[in-house]
Amino acid sequence: MKETLGAYDYWPYENRPKITWPGGARVAFWVAPNIEYYELDPPQNPQRKPWPTPHPSVPGYSIRDYGNRVGHQRQMALLDKYGIRGSVSLSVALCEHHPEIIEMCRERDWEFFSHGIYNTRYTYGMSEAQEREMIRDSIETIHRHTGQKCAGYLAPALSHSERTLDLFAEVGRELFGDEAGFYTCDLFHDDQPTPIRLRSGRRFVSMPYSLEMNDTIVYAVNKVEPRHYLTMLKRHFDRLYAEGAESGTVMCIPTHNYQVSCPHRIKAFEEALEYITGHSDVWLATGREIASHYLAHHYDDALRDIDARAVPARRR
Repeated sequence: MKETLGAYDYWPYENRPKITWPGGARVAFWVAPNIEYYELDPPQNPQRKPWPTPHPSVPGYSIRDYGNRVGHQRQMALLDKYGIRGSVSLSVALCEHHPEIIEMCRERDWEFFSHGIYNTRYTYGMSEAQEREMIRDSIETIHRHTGQKCAGYLAPALSHSERTLDLFAEVGRELFGDEAGFYTCDLFHDDQPTPIRLRSGRRFVSMPYSLEMNDTIVYAVNKVEPRHYLTMLKRHFDRLYAEGAESGTVMCIPTHNYQVSCPHRIKAFEEALEYITGHSDVWLATGREIASHYLAHHYDDALRDIDARAVPARRR
C-alpha cells in the first residue's frame, strides 16, 4: 500500500492563478443526481458487505426502488423548473433495468458519467485487469445507451483502488481519445478543480464533489433535519459565492433520488435551488462542461503555479 496516492501536490488555496468562468460567473454550479441500482442479493465481497443488515435486505432494496420509481420524477421536475441539467452519476446497469429513466435524462441533455455497474459491487479486492474491465464495461455501456463519451468517474459506493484514476483515464482514452475519461469526483480535497498526476501523464482534473453537501451523508449519516440542510446549502453557497468574486469556485450538490426527493425533504431542496439560481452570476453547468473549461483555460497556469510553489523534494 502506498503512503499517499501521489496524485497531487499540496497547493494552498490562497493566491492561486485566477479562475474565470463563462459570463464572469463567480460560481460554477452543478447538481449530480446519483441514479443507482442496488441488487437484492448481490455477490459477497469479503472486504465490505453490500447491506448493513442480513440479506436479502428488503427495506434497503425497496427504498432505493422507490427512488427510481417516484423520487427521480420529483427531482427531475425541480431541476427542469430551475433550468438545471443534471450530471448523472450512473450505476450503468440501470441502462438495462430502467431504460425509461435513461431516456428521460437524454431528452433533457443531461450528462452521464460512470458510477460503476451496480452500487452493490465494489472495487475492493479486484485485480488491475478486473478493475480495468469493469471501467471499460461502464464506459461502453454509457456510450451504447446514450451516445455520450463518458468524461467523469465516481467509484461504485466510493470504493477505490490505488490505480482507479489511472485506469479510468487510460480506458477512456483507448476508447474515445481526449473526449472521454478526463475528470474524477473521487477526491474531496478542494473547492476548485485541480490538476491530477497520472502514470500516463494525461491531462486530468479532480472536480469538486462535496461529501458534506451529499444528501445521503447529510440525512443517513449525520441525521440532519431538512430545514437545517437548507441552511447548510445556503451557507455553503454564500461562502463560495463570496470567494468567487476573486477567483471562480465550484459548488456541487450530490443527490440521491431516494433521499432528497422524499415528500418531507423535497421542499428544502427546492428552496436551495431557488436561492442559488436567483443569483445572476452563477454558471449552471454540467460536470463535463466545468472540467472542459478548466482544462482549456486554467489547467496549464495551475501546473506552473504548483511547480513554482513545490519544495524541491516534491518537484515533478
